Amino acid sequence: MIDRIVLCAMEFDGHHGVSDLERSVPQPFEVDVELGLDLAPAGLADDLALTVDYGALYDLVSDIVEMSSHQLLETIAETIARSALDAFPAVDDVAVRVRKMHPPIAGRMAWAGVEVHRTRDGRPVA
Repeated sequence: MIDRIVLCAMEFDGHHGVSDLERSVPQPFEVDVELGLDLAPAGLADDLALTVDYGALYDLVSDIVEMSSHQLLETIAETIARSALDAFPAVDDVAVRVRKMHPPIAGRMAWAGVEVHRTRDGRPVA
């Protein structure tokens, strides 16, 4: 699928991490989501019902990052990917990147993160 909807660098505060201390205090996370689907019908008809509402996608991600608590970034990304495929039937594939802006690592870095790609039918993403 060539067509993509992209929400980039969404910022959230969440309670995620392996240690109790990490989960006890909100910390910043960034999330990117890319949805693969055919955008031609929506583009030709100028009809929101034929695509994915960006606001609904943002709210789905916000609920997962801000209203739950997980130990692993992998779990956050997997939950977002599966939830997007469940919520938006027109979506064929999804890519999710989750970045922890201040990981508890002794060293200097901009962030630590994970990226997952999932498809509705389980085939590899091209």
